[in-house]
Amino acid sequence: MLDIKLFRTDPELIRKNLSKKFQEHKLPLVDAIIELDRQSREARTRADALRNRRNSLSREIGAAVAQGRNEDAERDKAQVMGMAKELADLETLEETLAAQVREKLMLIPNIIDPSVPIGRDDRENVEAERFGEPKAPAFEVPYHIDIMETFNGIDLDSARKTSGNGFYYLCGDVARLHSAVLSYARDFMIARGFTYCVPPFMIRGNVVSGVMSFTEMENMMYKIEGEDLYLIGTSEHSMIGKFIDTILEEETLPQAWTSYSPCFRREVGAHGIEERGVYRIHQFEKQEMIVVCKPEESPEWFVRLYRNTVDFFRSLDIPVRTLECCSGDLADLKVKSIDVEAWSPRQRKYFEVGSCSNLGEAQARRLGIRVRNKEKGNYFAHTLNNTVTAPPRMLIAFLENNLQEDGSIAIPAPLRPYMGGQESVTKG
Repeated sequence: MLDIKLFRTDPELIRKNLSKKFQEHKLPLVDAIIELDRQSREARTRADALRNRRNSLSREIGAAVAQGRNEDAERDKAQVMGMAKELADLETLEETLAAQVREKLMLIPNIIDPSVPIGRDDRENVEAERFGEPKAPAFEVPYHIDIMETFNGIDLDSARKTSGNGFYYLCGDVARLHSAVLSYARDFMIARGFTYCVPPFMIRGNVVSGVMSFTEMENMMYKIEGEDLYLIGTSEHSMIGKFIDTILEEETLPQAWTSYSPCFRREVGAHGIEERGVYRIHQFEKQEMIVVCKPEESPEWFVRLYRNTVDFFRSLDIPVRTLECCSGDLADLKVKSIDVEAWSPRQRKYFEVGSCSNLGEAQARRLGIRVRNKEKGNYFAHTLNNTVTAPPRMLIAFLENNLQEDGSIAIPAPLRPYMGGQESVTKG
């Protein structure tokens, strides 16, 4: 949510940003917000004038009564009573206009960073860097579900019976690999100075609207019927919500957290889920990074966050690349975003395994997350998030890149302590 002051001082910047994001249909909202804000300030000015006049008259009434000027006192009382209805109407109008302004502000996207490439959708995202040498073995790499089934490691048929498409049972060594990757990711991030946290897996509606746009919410979130609760789509939602209506002491920043949670996503618009194995599913688990920091620190943290993911995947011998998300692919609250993609030897291409985002002060403004500064005044914090790893999608990259010609799966050294010392997973 943008600062209303920006609409007063530089509405053209907002209009240009809408054009860069190919959201010209929202241009009329800019003028609507400016007009509603004008009316709101006008009502506030009139209400303040009435309050001042009422206070002045109250003092005059007191003086008149003390001096025995009862006629003057009664006249002033009548004026005060006459003001009461107009003042009540103005206060109601102020509240109505403020709500309308906020509702429309929530639809305006954040101002993107100047470095963001301009493009309509993810087809125009720009490759930034590659890490590791992508290789395709001489032998055929099977589909990831076929690899898992080789080890009796997945049961999709039973999951369809219990839960429907987009769910799975992981079993045996594959399930153990899944847990091992998450445990390793947790310790990897703790070693880099992040504080580990397991947050609530359900959050209230005001937190949902504080951390994401309406479009994202409709496409992602599962609502708990009859309650003001939603299942989280990522632990970022409840971790940022942790700071709602908080004034943080400046010396406590930056705050760097790594959180584990299951994630639940409706995946509206996704088709043929059962044909894509465990790539796009309704339930998965994830290790996340969240940072709350000063505005001037967020560009540096952005780089550190996505490099953490790169380093994590490279420690498991998985080649990755980073993609700069173009303007049209950025969610409305994001200032800048980079996707991390892992190499798929079977497809001979990269696919997304994580996304790093700088949201500027958007979430903090919506949720009221401020930083105390006695000299300059309180200000809104910046928030960032990034995926460390999200199996089972990460398992696709892991299995394909560590598959051996004999059908076994090599276990890289960092993961072996979490697999009881095993150096490989072999067929039973």
